[in-house]
Amino acid sequence: MRLRYQHICAILDCAFYHPMHAWSGGLDHQLKMHDLNIDQENLVGTHDAPIRCVEYCPEVNVMPEKVYTLSVSGDRLIVGTAGHSVGVRLTEHGLRAAAQGVQPEIPDSLHTSVSKQAGFYVLSSVAGRVAVEYLDPSPEVQKKKYAFKCHRLKENTIEQIYPVNAISFHNIHNTFATSSSDGFGSIWDPFNKKRLCQFHRYPTSIASLAFSNDGTMLAITSSYMYEMDDTEHPEDGIFIRQVTDEETKPKSPCT
Repeated sequence: MRLRYQHICAILDCAFYHPMHAWSGGLDHQLKMHDLNIDQENLVGTHDAPIRCVEYCPEVNVMPEKVYTLSVSGDRLIVGTAGHSVGVRLTEHGLRAAAQGVQPEIPDSLHTSVSKQAGFYVLSSVAGRVAVEYLDPSPEVQKKKYAFKCHRLKENTIEQIYPVNAISFHNIHNTFATSSSDGFGSIWDPFNKKRLCQFHRYPTSIASLAFSNDGTMLAITSSYMYEMDDTEHPEDGIFIRQVTDEETKPKSPCT
């Protein structure tokens, strides 16, 4: 299934808030709601600047304000700042925050997403790296954190490194998907430290992606991100991809 939604400029992020309804925002400053049942879009509102990140928090029923990157789970809000640091905050009464700590783990952090049940979050960087970080500060849990390289292509014997633009957790299996300016998306098993699958290459950069709440669909935003300035590029679009347990469920250690 492929649905196309129109934004005047590049789409920078999208998120589900219901299996058949999603939000998107981008360089046109517009926040739009998309009804997948009837293939219709509605303008929700506008910002004074581009909308870089969109998240839905069912516990408090709000859309957070624009920051470089954020992810919300229950009473925790993971926020990436311009100062290359990551803040873990408590969300209560309209996301009023009390800082728990700041962990500058990955330089040039680009995106973050938090697992809803497993107690960890994932950070990506512009240098083609992903880090798995744990919320529990105890030394034995912190020993489990790790980082790995991804979204790198060898072209003419030269390795090209691409920024990891987006991360989305699967709500049931706690695996996660990443996407990049290389046009590829992958699903990862954080428990066994392996890649479960890689999608075919999309027409241009994947600026954002998001699993549906039931984990059966993945929305993929293929949108040129002006890596080569204002040049001719494929038309932007949002692709809806059905995913299976085989692609999203963690493998047993012996598999």
